Amino acid sequence: MESTYTVTGMTCGHCVAHVTEEVSAVEGVTDVQVTLEGGRMVVTSLAPIDLALVKEAVSEAGSYEVVPA
Repeated sequence: MESTYTVTGMTCGHCVAHVTEEVSAVEGVTDVQVTLEGGRMVVTSLAPIDLALVKEAVSEAGSYEVVPA
């Protein structure tokens, strides 16, 4: 299953790497693709992932906000 989100506040490749690392650590997530331009994040998982878990992981990565796209 794929879920698409918009992440705001990212300014560089390091931001992308931090967001990718934290969201990848969420239980059930099998793949994360983050694009700096436009802040697009596609999360692939075995089952639906609670938005609160995604938001928590993104906030762990830094001062970023995430919303469903």
